[in-house]
Amino acid sequence: MSKPDVTMNVRKVSDTASVIDIRGEINAFAENVLMDAYAEASSGNTNAIVLNFEELKYMNSSGIGLLVTLLIRANRQKQRLLACGLSDHYRQIFELTRLNEAIAIYPSEAEALAAANVKQSVS
Repeated sequence: MSKPDVTMNVRKVSDTASVIDIRGEINAFAENVLMDAYAEASSGNTNAIVLNFEELKYMNSSGIGLLVTLLIRANRQKQRLLACGLSDHYRQIFELTRLNEAIAIYPSEAEALAAANVKQSVS
């Protein structure tokens, strides 16, 4: 089995929101990394999680499937998933798969957090 070529950094940006910075590839091998990042991001009173795709290199249909699984988990926890930093190519894929109807897409992390009504703490 291949190793995942992805890293995810979880940042707690407020008491109720986290950001997952995705770097690399989301495919079948990324499942454990993605689900671990989600578990970390969803701790506490989190009700909004922003998936930051700025450093995404590649995502295939298995990766889209993982995002659907993540969406189901977030919905069960009554959490919102939002996305930012998608390239035009992946934005089109979100639209073709209608994933954009469940995961709102924003041009920037700040806009995604504003849409989630998150007041960021200034550090």
